[in-house]
Amino acid sequence: MRRRRLKRLCKRLKELQRQTLSRDELLLKLGAAKKDAGRAYGLMRIQVPAPDESVTADTFTFSLNRKKLRQVRRREGRYLLRSNLTSNDPVQLWTWYIQLTEVEQAFKELKGDLSVRPIYHQLDRRIEAHIFVTFLAYCLQVTLKARLRPLAPGLTPRSALEKFAAIQMVDVHLPTTDGRTLILSRYTEPEPDQQLLLDRLNLQLPAQPPPRITAALQALIH
Repeated sequence: MRRRRLKRLCKRLKELQRQTLSRDELLLKLGAAKKDAGRAYGLMRIQVPAPDESVTADTFTFSLNRKKLRQVRRREGRYLLRSNLTSNDPVQLWTWYIQLTEVEQAFKELKGDLSVRPIYHQLDRRIEAHIFVTFLAYCLQVTLKARLRPLAPGLTPRSALEKFAAIQMVDVHLPTTDGRTLILSRYTEPEPDQQLLLDRLNLQLPAQPPPRITAALQALIH
């Protein structure tokens, strides 16, 4: 990303060198280039004309600050945590920080995957029940995530639930000759990708429910 921005910035600076601009116009265009380049702009040495100078190839120059670029590259992959807990082991501080990120991720999943939104209750027992149901939903999601990690890596709980949601339960009503109705409750057969996910998770769908039959209409009237 930095390489692409530097390349785009150098291309833009060369274009500005070829244009006929006043000093004020050059500064405005440099400001736009700086916004587009972000931190990559600080890796360039740019000389602009003095207030009483015109914009030429001698007064407007630029070059790559290679020393600063090497410093930035050496710092890549490093993460700095600052804390006032100086008496604790750094490993313990990092563990606490990771727990903080897990708490933040939990709130994101509650709002995103589980679609939990504020519900305003007036009774304490309803507030406690709402929190309890929300906590159970989160526990089930964490359990599903833990099962997916070794068995189906790369698949998120949301993706798995979306696949399973396509399996539907339907009731087939068949009228009989004596006025009754035979009801067959059946779930749809899993698609190949759904069956593969069931196999990877070691899950089996329950047996199809037995058929039901309603009483005769005449018997209901009497």
